[in-house]
Amino acid sequence: MTDDEVLAEFRASHALLEGHFQLSSGRHSAHYLQCARVLMNPERAGRLARALCHKLPREIRAQIEKVVSPAMGGVIIGHELGRALDVDAVFLERPTGTFELRRGFEVKAGEKVLLVEDVVTTGLSSREAIKAIEGAGGEVLAAAALVDRTAGEVDLGVPFFPLVEINFPTYAADELPADLAAIPLEKPGSRKA
Repeated sequence: MTDDEVLAEFRASHALLEGHFQLSSGRHSAHYLQCARVLMNPERAGRLARALCHKLPREIRAQIEKVVSPAMGGVIIGHELGRALDVDAVFLERPTGTFELRRGFEVKAGEKVLLVEDVVTTGLSSREAIKAIEGAGGEVLAAAALVDRTAGEVDLGVPFFPLVEINFPTYAADELPADLAAIPLEKPGSRKA
């Protein structure tokens, strides 16, 4: 899929929102990508996952034994990428603020893992998830995401393969442009900053 085709999927599902949003990173933006909306249609989710799968180099795809995603945002795309790769897909949760495997999920010692996210904004959640996977004994080969909001600037410590890169400007709370500050603030993500 081309970048324009990916963005068309977001627009068709009303997943590309405009307004004043506080991202899970705490930064503010005039744009928000609601991946849950783009993934609510199983056929579309599968199509995006297959496209993301094709972004992974063949030598990495061949080694992946499990897909691990952070809950909530990464669960659906992680599951669909697991289907595309024909491997199990599990997810991490933060019951006490730190990622951990629950529900009987496990990563075996040395198991080759692909970390899958919906959106990477700063990379903080991805790095925390990688740390949890490695702490459980897994080896993170690479990370993948539907959207990289860092314009290719993020360093996750492993190869990173986004389906699309988008660089909407973000702002700290004390540096908001006047036009953005005038719009009521929304916090649409699953994690409150």
